[in-house]
Amino acid sequence: MSKQDLEITVGQIRKAIPQHLFKKNELRFLVSVGQAVSCTLLLTYLAYNYIPLTWLALPIWVAYAFLTGTVATGIWVLGHECGHFAFSDIKWLNDVLGFILHEPLLVPYYSWQHSHALHHAKTNHLTEGETHNPVILDSKMGKIYSKMKDILGVESFACVQIFNIAVLGWPLYLLLGVTGGSARGFTSHFIVPNKLFPPKMLAKVTASNIGLCLVIYGLYKWYQATSFAEVMALYLGPYLVVNMWLTIITFLQHTDADVPHYDETAWTWLKGALCTIDRNYPLWIDALQFEIGTTHVVHHVFSELPHYNAREANVYVKQVIGDLYNQDAKKLWTSLYNSASLVGVEHKGNGIWKFAKA
Repeated sequence: MSKQDLEITVGQIRKAIPQHLFKKNELRFLVSVGQAVSCTLLLTYLAYNYIPLTWLALPIWVAYAFLTGTVATGIWVLGHECGHFAFSDIKWLNDVLGFILHEPLLVPYYSWQHSHALHHAKTNHLTEGETHNPVILDSKMGKIYSKMKDILGVESFACVQIFNIAVLGWPLYLLLGVTGGSARGFTSHFIVPNKLFPPKMLAKVTASNIGLCLVIYGLYKWYQATSFAEVMALYLGPYLVVNMWLTIITFLQHTDADVPHYDETAWTWLKGALCTIDRNYPLWIDALQFEIGTTHVVHHVFSELPHYNAREANVYVKQVIGDLYNQDAKKLWTSLYNSASLVGVEHKGNGIWKFAKA
């Protein structure tokens, strides 16, 4: 059995998972929220009171940013779960909590909820997928990337790619739709309508934008009352680390030399969802981020399944899909380097596209 000729259905996979794992427990979810928020605030409190705001303390502030941003990514993951309605069976409660969790991280909740739903709806579709769509090797952009790799060498090319993904990826995606589906062309999460956001999304996109403006205004007033250095050290540093994690997580879960993309002649929803890859995250990072990186396959097949049941559900999913399950045992940084060194995909026949290997 292969992804090219599936002999299994979503119903069969769901039947293999004990049904109580799909049940939502709002209190259990709020415990996770309390953990992520309180740990983030505690680290911020300790840094504010005990790390001097001097250049000599810069290495400590960098360590603070990495640790706090890694913890705060848990908040992002939970807001993302709300966007999938995994918090409560009452949909508006999901949106209220998701908005509260995401907007302080400068995530436009409703806008990203919509684009992320398209990402799930068209996973690994060559042209209609959303976020981290590969370039076609023979395209103009593919040729530019290939030339760049030839000039820079594999190691430098991979480093440039990692920088682009981790630092520039999130703002460029939100603002300009970079790495979005080529079928939609230029898009933006802030200006509607466009091919990603229909006119009916205007009210929700506006609400998301207003939320961001209020947060940015709050940061501005904080800067006025104290200093830019304090805002940068306590907030912007961890914020950049959160952005780094969310783009790396998404990139690694859908980019690998051995995992195909499909064009319109071969793609189906289940084939695309099963192209997701569970990576080998360090245990402490995986725990802080509610195992989003190691249970991503089951998340793509059943996005409303709550995070606190994902690990157990993943065991049953692996059993029923067998060789269709993609898991990478390499260290995370090795996987990131290997995936970042890839240039573009080429047609392998029958609507299947794979990255060209060096």
